[in-house]
Amino acid sequence: MKSDIKKIFILSTAMLSFISFWRAAAIVLCDFGSSAYYAGGIAAKAFGPAFPYFILAVMLFAGLMLMVYIESSSIFTRGGVYVVVRETMGKTMAKFSVSALIFDYLLTGPISSVSAGLYVAALFNIVLPAVNPSFHINERLLAVIFSLFVIFYFWRENIKGVKESSDNNVRIIFFVAFTALILFIWSGYTLFQRGFELPPFRLEFSKEALGWTEKIDWLKPVGVFGIIMAFGHSILALSGLETLAQVYREIEDPKIKNLKKTVIVVFLFSLFFTGLLTFMSSLIIPYEKIISSYSDNLLSGLAMEMAGPYSARVALKVLVVISAVLILIGAVNTSFVGSNGILNRVAEDGILNDWFRALHAKYGTTYRIITIVALLQALIVILSGGDIFLLGEAYAFGVLWSLSFDVASIIVLRFKKPEINREWIFPFNISWDKYKIPVGLFLVFTVLISVSLTNLLTKKIATISGILFTLILYFLFTYSEKKSEKKTKLIDEEKGFEEKLNLKGEEDISKIALGFSKQNKILLPVRNPNNLFHLKSVLEKVDDSITDIVILYVKVQKGLESSGETSAIGEDDKEIFKQIILMAEKYGKTVTPVILYSNDPFYTIVSFALALKADEIVMGVSGSVGAEVQLEKIAVFWGMLKPADYQKQIKVKVVWESRTLTYELS
Repeated sequence: MKSDIKKIFILSTAMLSFISFWRAAAIVLCDFGSSAYYAGGIAAKAFGPAFPYFILAVMLFAGLMLMVYIESSSIFTRGGVYVVVRETMGKTMAKFSVSALIFDYLLTGPISSVSAGLYVAALFNIVLPAVNPSFHINERLLAVIFSLFVIFYFWRENIKGVKESSDNNVRIIFFVAFTALILFIWSGYTLFQRGFELPPFRLEFSKEALGWTEKIDWLKPVGVFGIIMAFGHSILALSGLETLAQVYREIEDPKIKNLKKTVIVVFLFSLFFTGLLTFMSSLIIPYEKIISSYSDNLLSGLAMEMAGPYSARVALKVLVVISAVLILIGAVNTSFVGSNGILNRVAEDGILNDWFRALHAKYGTTYRIITIVALLQALIVILSGGDIFLLGEAYAFGVLWSLSFDVASIIVLRFKKPEINREWIFPFNISWDKYKIPVGLFLVFTVLISVSLTNLLTKKIATISGILFTLILYFLFTYSEKKSEKKTKLIDEEKGFEEKLNLKGEEDISKIALGFSKQNKILLPVRNPNNLFHLKSVLEKVDDSITDIVILYVKVQKGLESSGETSAIGEDDKEIFKQIILMAEKYGKTVTPVILYSNDPFYTIVSFALALKADEIVMGVSGSVGAEVQLEKIAVFWGMLKPADYQKQIKVKVVWESRTLTYELS
């Protein structure tokens, strides 16, 4: 019998390699941290000089919301608002929640790009008059033009398939942190030189911030209700938390431990950067000047109001503007990536027609979704006229309702599925029978729903536009789902999904083997998507920082078939890679799948192990031949194929749930 390897492919997907908690935190902060540049100014215009207290309170509340995401992520590796709500409340509520979330992402692009444009315009109006004293730029007009350019740029980049890079995010956050450190030190010096008084805790709501409550005589913005209203006008500083659920898939082992570290970094950075810098701005800049000159670019105003030479303050302002542009336009890209990812996720669940997911002929991206997102964002920018306050008021709708749905679902899940293994749960619980009654989560939900309902009364534009958009998108989902009903299969989140699989062809096994250079190498042949216990056992114990975990899928072709052309990967083969990806994500460890076409799997396993110089071969038990026969066949081909000068020993294991057989080959 002649055995031969006909064709070789290496499979790669972004989800098979994992990132540190530092990189994960940087990705989240490039969205969440961007609100530092506009949230304070919007809050100041809305309800008066007490704004820094509320921005600080929102940042402390963000710590609680980050803990909620730890619990939800520990249950659903591929999580987020849509998945959590679907699993607890069904598809109808999930469609409403994802509609609110898409509204959030759609506004992320406009508010971030307009804010960046306003920072740039404010700098121009400081620098250009030095050249020509009569020169003055219409800041909002420039912000609109700048914003449209940024949206167009990221539309093109996402059409080409250029996504966020954790390396770029880390660089941006380091630069922003460097700028923040200078602002802190200089602010401390300024306060030491001038002294300071704490801003008064006084609520002065503008007419726009009162909304419909202005017409309701008995509903006055005082006491507890006034505090809830002010908190609602500050809540947009929570934008970007959903990114944490999306990036959890990519966090390396140990996942929950590293997720906790990510949460700590995100919380501390945001508390100091957004919370305390906003507070320092209120100590250094008179409130009247914030409202008249700096509500659109608060941190630029902080730079210009410091103690010190004018030229040095301008230089600091340039640094602030550069940091603002970097992090804010990064948030624009996040809005494209997030919207596209979420809409693709709901399409996989059968509630969005396949027309939207048509692939670009050249780049293979879902260009129709990306184009629709870009057009809607451009329309929002134009309609807003560069008014950051208007955008901020609308933005809070999506932030609040998506978070409210998420927390409500986690509460329901405590009672609906108490048996689920949770590696971490939100604190303050009362044990009763088999349940852990979530007192802490109830309190968080009470805050969220109170603020959400209050905002419906106080934010006219947000309420009208948010509800209208949510209903339109909900009915689109419903219509699309019914239209596709006959060919739609309900997909269980942990059992099926569609992952883009990228294949790179090779002609020589030895070339592939050279790509594996870690200290140890383990080869795991796979065949059955329901028989991956051996992969699980390796992922639980092996340190992937010093071990290459190579997954070998042998596609057997016999007879005349072996001499013909081979397709890269068929629909029937995808299920096994889905399960491999899900398992790798769950344990946060890097694996490399390799597909070999051959007419004998055992010949191929031994040939590849020799080329790889593997330390171990770990196989699952075969139901058709049994573990002893598997070991015997491996031993036979080892004797046939091993070169005379090959000195390395190899351990062969056949693993199943109740037993492990081990054999040493030398």
